[in-house]
Amino acid sequence: MTTFVDSLLIQADNALRTLLAPASAATPSPARGMPDTELTSAERAHAAALMRVNHAGEVCAQALYQGQALTASNPTVRSHMLEAAREEGAHLAWSEARIKELGGRTSVLNPLWYAGSFAMGALAGRAGERWNLGFVMETERQVEQHLEGHLQQLPPTDDKSRAVLNQMKADEIRHGHAAQMLGGSELPLPVRLAMKAVSKVMTVGAYRI
Repeated sequence: MTTFVDSLLIQADNALRTLLAPASAATPSPARGMPDTELTSAERAHAAALMRVNHAGEVCAQALYQGQALTASNPTVRSHMLEAAREEGAHLAWSEARIKELGGRTSVLNPLWYAGSFAMGALAGRAGERWNLGFVMETERQVEQHLEGHLQQLPPTDDKSRAVLNQMKADEIRHGHAAQMLGGSELPLPVRLAMKAVSKVMTVGAYRI
């Protein structure tokens, strides 16, 4: 039987793997096998910065789901969170690989993003099943909007990054829908606005640092 201390040790291991170990995915990247296209130096730098933001977002997703799973009281909800975290791990690997191809780097602030997101996830889990799932719904809704914005901002010829983001967007929509089907409730407006504000800070910070 897993004790709470065991769970904390597992979460610490997950954090170290997310932040320090090279990301890997069982699912091949949607960009695999696609030919490279011509990008100017400015376009390459911009695309790498956008993908850095998306990679940081996936670091946050790992932390959120792990924090929510840690404090979730319902075994079904906990299982959903852990499964979603595993699927989001593929997004982490795809983003990291594309950043390297573009000659960029991941955000040096990733440990900060992880710590803050884990705390938010743990609080959501403590709030109860409906709100925990509602937090997933709102998070995925905002991520979907964020990814759509990045799809518009990518250089027109960057088909490889676009393929990755399109698949990520489809997966986020599916995760949000699954949370709704499990009984998630819409979060109050002040909470949704606060989540957007926090997301904006991460987006701007990760693009630059």
